[in-house]
Amino acid sequence: MQLGPQVVHGPRKRAQVALTFHGQGPAPMADALLRAAERAGARVTVLAVGTWLEQYPQMAHRIVRGGHDLGNHTMHHLDIAAMDASAAYAEIAGCAGRLRALTGSEGRWFRPSQTQYATPLIEHEARKAGYPTCVSYDVDSLDYTDPGPDAVVSTVLAKARPGSIVSLHFGHPGTVTALPAILRGLKSRGLRPVTLTSLLSSS
Repeated sequence: MQLGPQVVHGPRKRAQVALTFHGQGPAPMADALLRAAERAGARVTVLAVGTWLEQYPQMAHRIVRGGHDLGNHTMHHLDIAAMDASAAYAEIAGCAGRLRALTGSEGRWFRPSQTQYATPLIEHEARKAGYPTCVSYDVDSLDYTDPGPDAVVSTVLAKARPGSIVSLHFGHPGTVTALPAILRGLKSRGLRPVTLTSLLSSS
């Protein structure tokens, strides 16, 4: 699959989806989500906030060790679309530096903070920081609004289809409760949760 400066979903012909988590919130909750995914044989993508990685540096190793993707979700999780070029670059590069220090790699994927889509300015600054493709999504679980686990499950399963990139969040108890049911529902539909790298690989 030829990737442009922004990707919203993966190939529609493969029965795969990517569950992508915005990485922040208590480490035990994040670990519970990762363990639930691993028990189901699923691999996910964590787009981590730099300050979260500073608070819980062990989580970077935990994510990578579990076979998951680890990427960049800016340093401070501010409204990057409202920033000028230098401020946006500092947010992206700051988190990239934290990822490199912890894992030896800045990761392949970047998702802008507080906006679903990257603007041309964000795309340009992301490229400068080493991320040729910004990651959006076509399924918003709305889990960050804490609507309750059943609502999160029904929203994801109603909208997910082959190639979908699903937006989810660490730090919300309802998401921890919802994940096993989401994974069962995807399996019953023949959809396999894989990392972004697997979903977007050329084949």
